[in-house]
Amino acid sequence: MHILIVEDEKKTAAFISRGLTEDNFTTDVVDNGQDGLDLALKREYDLIILDVMLPAMEGWEVLKRLRERGSHTPVLLLTALDGVEDRVKGLQLGADDYLTKPFAFSELLARVQTILRRGPIRVPEVLTVGDLEIDFPAHRVSRQGKRIDLTPKEFSLLSLLARRRGEVLSRTRIAEQIWSIDFESDTNVVDVHMRRLRMKVDDPFEAKLIRTVRGVGYVLDEV
Repeated sequence: MHILIVEDEKKTAAFISRGLTEDNFTTDVVDNGQDGLDLALKREYDLIILDVMLPAMEGWEVLKRLRERGSHTPVLLLTALDGVEDRVKGLQLGADDYLTKPFAFSELLARVQTILRRGPIRVPEVLTVGDLEIDFPAHRVSRQGKRIDLTPKEFSLLSLLARRRGEVLSRTRIAEQIWSIDFESDTNVVDVHMRRLRMKVDDPFEAKLIRTVRGVGYVLDEV
């Protein structure tokens, strides 16, 4: 599980990150709202822990923009503001939970685990791009009603492209999401898997959905 921590208090951020890491989570930490928003839109996270009072951009605005951009990543708000109106505001903006400072790590961990057990909300189970249909729960892909058999890695690759429809994804970004952060950028594993995916998803059909953007990466969209 990969969690983004957006917190400008260095001791608090280190405390949260250390505790989550010891509980086998992977964490990224940023100390201002603008960087938090940029990273949340750039990478896939299982959860965002978001402080409200932040430099550059307040947590309220970060949350608002995330939801406006269609992000369904669960958000746990952290704040010293303990008024009912503040909690209501956060939930109305799309937060999944709200924790008031100061807090015990055991409570934060319990809330994180509860949110993650619920899983992502508002994410469509079936996504269509043109005549391509991806059924995520069933791990089933079809075009024009014809079943396409993909390997687990190919399915993950197609899912990433489809969820980021119309967005050009660099090879490095794809590698971070599908393989690992230890991916060696000088290998051609992304291109090899992309060729195999296109042979199944695009080659048998007239309309091509996956395009190469020279010098940048790959994008999936309806022509």
